[in-house]
This record gives sequence, C-alpha cells and structure tokens, in this order.
Amino acid sequence: MQDKTYNGWTNYATWRVNLEMFDGLNPHEMGWRGSAWDIEDTIHEWAAEFIYETTSEGVARDYALAFLSEVNWLEIAQHMVADYCEEGAA
Repeated sequence: MQDKTYNGWTNYATWRVNLEMFDGLNPHEMGWRGSAWDIEDTIHEWAAEFIYETTSEGVARDYALAFLSEVNWLEIAQHMVADYCEEGAA
C-alpha cells in the first residue's frame, strides 16, 4: 500500500483545499456549534458551490469536482476547530 499523506495531512487534496479555501477561517462562520461534525458537510458544500460558481461547465469543472472527492472533509473541520480553540477564541 502506497503512503499518500502530504505535509501531515491525509493527502494532497486535503492539504491543498484547506490551504487555499479554509486556512485561518473562523469555524463559527461555517455554522460551528462545538463539534467538527457540525461543519464537515457545510465546508464540503461550500467548496463544491465555489467550483460551480467560478468554473464553466466542462472538463475543468469535472476535474475540480473530482479533486474535491479526494478531500478528507472531517480532517479539515477538525483542523479548523483546533486552530480556533488554540487561539483562545472559543
């Protein structure tokens, strides 16, 4: 089995989406109420909506959506919550 971790994340897709879309974001802005599970689906839906709004229909959109299917959304949500709590803002 090949190790697909990247910079301490599950994989490259998870690392990149977190870095480009969610790094430093206040989890309360995504509906967080105390658990990472509160925002896991929300951040996934937000990212997919961003793709639909910023790319035209076609191959590029299909590739972008396929890339999102590789993301570990719970890992990003947990990271957002942990970062927010570490800053003492909770």
